[in-house]
Amino acid sequence: MNLAALADSLGLENLTPEINLGQSSEITHGYASDLLSDVLAHAPRGGVLVTVQVHLNVIAVSVHADLAAVIFALGREPDSATREKAAEEGICLLASKAPAFEIVGKLYEMGLRGNKA
Repeated sequence: MNLAALADSLGLENLTPEINLGQSSEITHGYASDLLSDVLAHAPRGGVLVTVQVHLNVIAVSVHADLAAVIFALGREPDSATREKAAEEGICLLASKAPAFEIVGKLYEMGLRGNKA
C-alpha cells in the first residue's frame, strides 16, 4: 500500500502537504522507536517510523535510514522548521492522536511487518 492509502486507513493528518502521498512507493514495513540510534540500526529502508519524538534529529535519522515517512503518535507535531526540512528531504510526516501501540497494531493488521532479521 502507498502512503495515501495508509494515511486514509488510519485517519492520519498529513503534515507535509508538499509531498504527494499517492505517488509514494509501496510501503510494506514499519518500525516503532523513540531511540534514534535504534532507528538508525534497525529501521527497514522505505518503511515508516512510529515515534513521539518531534525534533529535527528525527528527520536527519529518517533520511539516513532511508525511511518513507514518520508517524507522530499522541497528537504530537513538529515545529515548522522540522516540517520544512522533512519536505525538503522528501520525508512525509503524518500525525495521529492515537498512542504508538495502537498505531503499530493497526499497521500490523494492514499487513506491514517489521524489519526481517
